[in-house]
Amino acid sequence: MPDLFDTLTLRGVTLRNRIGVSPMCQYWSDDGKASDWHLVHLGSFAIGGAALIIAEATAVEPRGRISARDAGLWNDQQIGPLRRTTNFMKQYGAVPGIQLAHAGRKASTAPPYTPGTTRENRRQILPADGGWTPLGPSAIPFYAGDPAPQALTLAEIKSIQTLFVDSAARALEAGYQWLEMHGAHGYLAHSFLSPLSNQRTDAYGGSLENRMRFTLETASLLRRAWPEHLPMSVRISATDWVDGGWSIEDSVALGRKLKDLGIDIISCSSGALVEYAKIPVKPGFQVPLAEKVRRDAGIATMAVGLITQPRQAQDIIAHGQADVVQLAREMMRDPHWAYRAAVALNQRAAVKLPQSYDYAI
Repeated sequence: MPDLFDTLTLRGVTLRNRIGVSPMCQYWSDDGKASDWHLVHLGSFAIGGAALIIAEATAVEPRGRISARDAGLWNDQQIGPLRRTTNFMKQYGAVPGIQLAHAGRKASTAPPYTPGTTRENRRQILPADGGWTPLGPSAIPFYAGDPAPQALTLAEIKSIQTLFVDSAARALEAGYQWLEMHGAHGYLAHSFLSPLSNQRTDAYGGSLENRMRFTLETASLLRRAWPEHLPMSVRISATDWVDGGWSIEDSVALGRKLKDLGIDIISCSSGALVEYAKIPVKPGFQVPLAEKVRRDAGIATMAVGLITQPRQAQDIIAHGQADVVQLAREMMRDPHWAYRAAVALNQRAAVKLPQSYDYAI
């Protein structure tokens, strides 16, 4: 049976264990550029023993940002600061990944630390107040009462897909070894997938096949642009948690098609498409989604969502529910979680800390 501290090889990249760090928006970039904050934030996870570290949702164009403080990779000036961070992560044994994203209809909001703003209430900032007009498959806002997003034309869809490919080229130049497409959490690709947000009547709406078209086309373009020897993942919301919305059965169908395109692994999150979803949040609540996609679609998966305890993570891997566990908030609480897990599971030798730490702990 596999173990949390077994290696995992995908294409030409080997993860030193099955512990990954999920993308975590920091809202700490200026004009999309990374800073020393990102070096320390992401670098600490590499020192702590995580195998895969995927940088936060990184916009492929300014209109694709959730907020004006989002990370971006839409111009060459944004490459250099990222290369500094990827070099550091590789130096300490981690595989640096990046999640390319477009916020779609959930764009143009304030960072969550803005006074008066919460994770549950991030209203749209209007163009007159320094924001911009969000984009979506249909003119349906995320929050009732917000201005409707601009429904994309066919030409605009193709243009955004080209922006994803251009950003992938910059990601390679920045030193990333793992590419992820963001297709979850109500952002652009997810909003095309779900019938709750996609009411188009052309080739990108209506049937399941049509609603999957934007995600599959974009993933295919990225896979062809990304080097053959480097892995690529797609993060999905495996269910909307709403009757009549995107379902786990839909995700299995999508997973099969993504596998056929050469996608190596799917990160199975859920929800965030509509504000009224009732999500059964509890430890490991999304793990069964990763298990079902893995089993029924025949593709490797990453499990996310309130995975906090070493034995919990070990059991997910050992029972074949997923191939990688991804942690987010728990990693922010303890960047050395991988080392702590190794100690707790009597595998201290599985995590080699830098010499400055190793001799002292």
